[in-house]
Amino acid sequence: MTGLRKQVQSVSVWHADHFRVTDGVADGDAISFADELVLDDSYELSSKAHPKSLALELPEAGEAFRVATGSDVGLTGSDVYLDCCITLMGQDSRTYEALVLVEVVSGGVEAVYLLPLANLVPATPYRLVGVDRQIATTRFAEVASVSFTRGTKITLASGAQRPIEDIRVGDRVLTRDDGPQAVRWIGQTTLRAVGEFAPVVIKAGALHNNDDLVLSPDHRLFVYQRQDRLGAGRPEVLVKVRHLINGDTVYQQDGGFVDYFQLLFDQHQIIYAEGIAAESLLIDPRTRAALPDHLDSPARAGHSHRHHMDYEVRENLLAQPDAVEMLRKASMS
Repeated sequence: MTGLRKQVQSVSVWHADHFRVTDGVADGDAISFADELVLDDSYELSSKAHPKSLALELPEAGEAFRVATGSDVGLTGSDVYLDCCITLMGQDSRTYEALVLVEVVSGGVEAVYLLPLANLVPATPYRLVGVDRQIATTRFAEVASVSFTRGTKITLASGAQRPIEDIRVGDRVLTRDDGPQAVRWIGQTTLRAVGEFAPVVIKAGALHNNDDLVLSPDHRLFVYQRQDRLGAGRPEVLVKVRHLINGDTVYQQDGGFVDYFQLLFDQHQIIYAEGIAAESLLIDPRTRAALPDHLDSPARAGHSHRHHMDYEVRENLLAQPDAVEMLRKASMS
């Protein structure tokens, strides 16, 4: 369909100037694109730096990402390219990955951004041990691929609750908009639960969920407000779980490893996990790289626009300490 507002996704980035070489060939230089990087150089994150939100419009096939209106950094409408994935080694000999994004205006580099996939500590040296252009799109896709964790109980078409690891392709799952729908594909990845990959825990009952619900940070929940307590201008809202973190009833669980599962249907769906509504995997230009090549049309072509995609609320509406409680009460009053 034409004339639809493009979907926007935000990532938390550091400006390149805040991540500089402190020991090595390029001493003093900021992190840059792959061609300018020197292996074994040591970088440090400035203690005065703060991450910023880079809002990106998801492109059509063959297009670049573009800086969206309202982004904290970047020039609205400028192109953004995913350059490479770098691997850093800390003093503890652990490795950390980060993505390098390049903003381009009129054919020239306007800015370079670092998107860490693990938590980097300021004023701590990290040695550059790897630069990979090929894996960057896959890592970027993994961050965006909404995932449930092992043990999450999914509601089947029969009403039965089944742990996600026991669901199989062809099983029929209850969806909010289209009734029973067959699972087309199930993805599974085991990742270090750090940074962008650290899951978010929604404690039992916080949003009427039957048990703790543990999701990837960018996973969106569907909430029907009987009263519009958020001020969204509509009763139905999609909220990213990362925007609900309050350190109490919703918190990020950092450390160790996490088993993530993705459920794919012929269309993007709202399904039920631990008794509350949550989205399934959405195929778009960002997540497609995480899918296996054998998936054929319509999955390969991407999911068409669904009305519920327009319900996502901005972070500023949720930037209040009682946002979770407000949503809980709004959905029951």
